[in-house]
Amino acid sequence: MTSTLIAPSMLACDFSRLRDEIKAVEGAGADWIHLDVMDGHFVPNITFGPNVIAAMRPHTDKVFDTHLMIAPCDPYLEAFAKAGSDVITVHAEAGPHLDRSLQAIRALGKKAAVSLNPGTPESVLEYVLDRLDLILVMSVNPGFGGQKFIPAVIDKVARIRDMIGDRPIDIEVDGGVTAETAPLVTAAGANVLVVGSAVFKGGSPENAQVYERHIKTIRATADAAHV
Repeated sequence: MTSTLIAPSMLACDFSRLRDEIKAVEGAGADWIHLDVMDGHFVPNITFGPNVIAAMRPHTDKVFDTHLMIAPCDPYLEAFAKAGSDVITVHAEAGPHLDRSLQAIRALGKKAAVSLNPGTPESVLEYVLDRLDLILVMSVNPGFGGQKFIPAVIDKVARIRDMIGDRPIDIEVDGGVTAETAPLVTAAGANVLVVGSAVFKGGSPENAQVYERHIKTIRATADAAHV
């Protein structure tokens, strides 16, 4: 049985206590830390930039999974790499030169990833597969946390799994992931799950056993359905 990687989204935590929240989810069993960067232009919200990520970096050695929901993205790749990102994800919809962006990320020594909005077909990946370490499939429309899962992405994940073949590319799903929806996407081929509200709801750094319980439950349901 393959163990699903759980990447709590810090978008759902208490921003006034980022250090404490990072320590809490790390202790609760998080595999990666997912960092949602929004610019108020590509998506209708603004979160944080490389300086905040750099401030978080000393507090954990977990993988920083940085999801850039910004356009243009190329001018900022180096800053996010220097801030301590390990995986840098750009949106296929965010610029005209996806191949160039992915080459730039790898040239910075980071893992290169691409994200697809729900309405973007997986065919855009066809000519960049050999540039990729990870594909992030959005199961909500990006810009806000707490949205409901879009079921149509389940088949999309399965088609991407077939497209990848034997390439060592992770498939990550982000949006509305819960103990109920996690097995649907892992059965289709996903192995990394971004979880926001379903991890942080009802907990706090002082009550991190809630985070741990949520992570364990989601991982168990996901692993049970894993292909």
